[in-house]
Amino acid sequence: MEKLTFKVAEYEGPLDLLLHLISKHQMNIYEIEISSLLTQYMQYIREWQSHDLEVASEFLDMASRLIHLKTISLLPKYEEEEKQARAELVGQLVEYAACKRAAAELSARNLGQVLFVRQPMEMEVDLLYRLTHPATDLMHSYFDAVGRGKRRLPPQQTTFTPLVAKPVVSVNSRIIHIMRRMYKNSKLHFSRLFEENKGGRSEIVATFLAVLELLKSKRVTMDDQTQELTFHRKVERPE
Repeated sequence: MEKLTFKVAEYEGPLDLLLHLISKHQMNIYEIEISSLLTQYMQYIREWQSHDLEVASEFLDMASRLIHLKTISLLPKYEEEEKQARAELVGQLVEYAACKRAAAELSARNLGQVLFVRQPMEMEVDLLYRLTHPATDLMHSYFDAVGRGKRRLPPQQTTFTPLVAKPVVSVNSRIIHIMRRMYKNSKLHFSRLFEENKGGRSEIVATFLAVLELLKSKRVTMDDQTQELTFHRKVERPE
């Protein structure tokens, strides 16, 4: 649960009140007279209570802390504890004072900006491009722009001409060609089938598939070592 804090009079908290008392009575923050400080502090507490003001618990906690510090300062056997408690209180006061000075300085700067900020000046817009670039950068940019423009255009008819102009060689036509060629000479090396290639890639693929069909139908056989094809005029039927 968030801790509730209250502002009593013009003081933000017990440390703020202690700093006020130290400054008012011109005390040395590093050598605080606890008895005098406690007396002044309690006067403020009683005054607020007499006016029916609700005193925050933080102020009451600080009062008990000062009473404890005064008590142990009067007993010699608590000298070390008194030094430690005094050092903690002085450290908190010094840190709080530094924070107050920083807050006051930031507040003054912010106030100055509110008072002295002028209206923005109208500036003339310079539309002239003044940067310089190497000629190679301009050339690459030009070719890049031209390339993007060409990619948006539909492909020209000449692009499909090589594909349409080349004849499509069928597998059946190559089977007939191989059988006619081997009818005269029953033996033929496999590589010689591709010597007279006039139909390009389509003829090469069709010739290769034709050989596979002839091997499958046992019209020709091929020696694995010599890669020589042998044509069989009649296919022997299995009994």
